[in-house]
Amino acid sequence: MNNWHFEIDQENIAWLHVDMQNSGANILSREMLEELDQQLLSISQHNPAGVVILSDKKSGFIAGADVRAFAGMNDIHEAEQLIHQAHEIFERLENLTFPSVALIHGFCLGGGLELALACSYRVASDDADVRIGFPETRLGIFPGFAGTVRSTALIGHLNALQLMLSNRNLNGRQAKKIGLVDEVAPTRQFKSAARYLIHNRPGHHRPPLLQRLAGVSLIRSGVTAWLKRQVSKKVSLGHYPAPYALLDHWNTSAGNPQQMALSEQQEVARLLTGETAQNLIRVFLLQNRLKAQKGDPGFKPAHVHVVGGGLMGGDIAAWCSLKGFSVTLQDQSPEMLSRAIGHAHQLFSKRLRDRRKVRDAMDRLIPDHLARGVPQADVVIEAIYEDTEAKQALYQQLEPRMKSDAVLATNTSSIRLERLAEKLQNPSRLVGLHFFNPVARMPLLEVVAMESTDAAVIERALTFSKRISKFPLLVKSSPGFLVNRVLLPYLMEAMQLHREGVPAAVIDKAAVEFGMPMGPIELADTVGLDICKSVAEKLGDTLDIEVPEELISMVDSGKLGRKSGEGFYRYEKGKALKKGGSQPVDGALAERLIGRLLNETVA
Repeated sequence: MNNWHFEIDQENIAWLHVDMQNSGANILSREMLEELDQQLLSISQHNPAGVVILSDKKSGFIAGADVRAFAGMNDIHEAEQLIHQAHEIFERLENLTFPSVALIHGFCLGGGLELALACSYRVASDDADVRIGFPETRLGIFPGFAGTVRSTALIGHLNALQLMLSNRNLNGRQAKKIGLVDEVAPTRQFKSAARYLIHNRPGHHRPPLLQRLAGVSLIRSGVTAWLKRQVSKKVSLGHYPAPYALLDHWNTSAGNPQQMALSEQQEVARLLTGETAQNLIRVFLLQNRLKAQKGDPGFKPAHVHVVGGGLMGGDIAAWCSLKGFSVTLQDQSPEMLSRAIGHAHQLFSKRLRDRRKVRDAMDRLIPDHLARGVPQADVVIEAIYEDTEAKQALYQQLEPRMKSDAVLATNTSSIRLERLAEKLQNPSRLVGLHFFNPVARMPLLEVVAMESTDAAVIERALTFSKRISKFPLLVKSSPGFLVNRVLLPYLMEAMQLHREGVPAAVIDKAAVEFGMPMGPIELADTVGLDICKSVAEKLGDTLDIEVPEELISMVDSGKLGRKSGEGFYRYEKGKALKKGGSQPVDGALAERLIGRLLNETVA
């Protein structure tokens, strides 16, 4: 066997190891499933006291099904056959005549969790990197290897639905609290815990009464309607059918395991071969390509120095601190630094939800108006206003004080790096790290390189990008790079529609109904109208764009969007006050907006 092997110890316990060849993580391909089936048959012939399934990968247990096998799958019968095969293999695992234990460290996601649920017992590591969950709805499907059947039976209907709908990952202790795992232990005690479970066979978790009552047929329809209302606040049925299909599947089949298993196979196969799932799978694979870009494995940055305490600089500094870096934040204004630190505390409190962790993150973020952090920094990020001369002058101050191998990065959104590097002693060390607003929510990071940028610097920038959990997109130094090159004409088209008399809320509604997460007018307000104006002025000649008079007027009067409290919309507590959005939307609006965007991608 290439990916699985087992041995039987002196206590007659079979230890089944999974270690997928030529892969950094275990994933459940058809070959992996078929090998597992053969191994279970071989182990059964030895009649052991029990079997323990464990991963030899440092990355974790099993990261899920092989998504690559789903790409381009448009034959529903082929999809049903693959899903049915997994059902049969996991059922054989569940029905072994001896107990089975899954030892979980690192990733245990999707199909990996479904495999673990087919075992008699589950032991999770107490390490902080444990991630247990069902991410399937992100791919336009829901758990299809009997995950809906076993999870609802084990942890209760509401807990299981919340886990599947939210895409939330649990650590070991969180999983034990709801009964998803039986024990939490340090990895050094894994084998002892497994032996105890096999020899003593303790009783299984029983969901609380409320969790069981939610599955009663008379109650299910009400729960389904309520959950659909909650889902509709985040995603629409037309764009993301999977959460709604999951709820319908549960509503019609929960309480009958056989019917639920059959319904699961049919519904997941239908979703998997649909347009939405195939598009989301394509996006997922493209994201993996970005994450797979090679960096510099020897570059281990620990200290980041950010210059610029404004909205972007402050958020970049906070994000780096959240990700474990020591960060010094430089700005001439104590008020700007104070405001940035306050925003950082809000981010930490929301993301970490633990006073000790929030305190540690705050301790890592140091206001530094005297720039004392520059000589210690492994990465220096400039995030000041968009002015070529100001940036050049800053680099002349920074460069002599930086470590020779430190990365010098600019967060410019529109200025070509060749211009910015003109005054540097070593221009090849400059690279662009173009973050997007809001930094904490936008996963993409443009890594911008000139022809003269040192290849080693690019590799370090890619490594750093992945260390802060961003998707690095390597682009050339050209006007607008990639995202702004495509985005700016789209925003300008929306502003032109507004000048023609279409209400801002209607323009945004047209884009959102098409499938955009946010309308272009609100997006411009969020980015900052001053930033939009600056980028439009710099790219106007290249893209044949005229800066709208309305945009110039608003910026001149201090209406900069969300950050100033007013732009195209007025904002209260950070929320846009929209008027006129209730009127019907002409389909031609979306065609005009999206058509402009598509034309730019072709250009």
